[in-house]
Amino acid sequence: MPVQIGAKPDSGFDDPIGMLADCHRRIERFIRILSWVAERAEGRTLSGEETEAVEAALKYFQESGPRHNKDEEESIFPRLRSAHAAVMVEVDRLEGEHQETEALHKECAELYARWIAEEGLHGADRTRLRAVVTRLERIYREHIRLEEDVVFPCAARLLDGSATAKVGAEFKARRA
Repeated sequence: MPVQIGAKPDSGFDDPIGMLADCHRRIERFIRILSWVAERAEGRTLSGEETEAVEAALKYFQESGPRHNKDEEESIFPRLRSAHAAVMVEVDRLEGEHQETEALHKECAELYARWIAEEGLHGADRTRLRAVVTRLERIYREHIRLEEDVVFPCAARLLDGSATAKVGAEFKARRA
């Protein structure tokens, strides 16, 4: 990721909850790119800059998205389930949304690949791409709100220094 002057530095493995929130900012940015291109370039060939932006967004969701979900599903959610029954319904919902977004990202990638290869996207494919991107935007908006307003604060209260270090080590191992 390029460095932005004045931007908060990304969190490290010593702050796994912060890492997840940082990832949310990237998710929001890449979803905006996919949405913006689908809307602005509709009915024409993508420019080189649009193609690069779309390919970067798709690569992010293909590579980092599954790792982000595993960080939550394998490191954060199990600890919450065992300690906080009050968030179990939210955690179950979030895991279901992970599965739904995975399928939507696959379809989005296929449609954008077709658009790039064929230098255009037509008819039902164009309509479907807009619907997929709109659905992703809606899911992520509420998903991120729920995680950052409810689940992450609960996890931050639950994780003491030792548990935070273990979670950070698990995150690091997924990236090795």
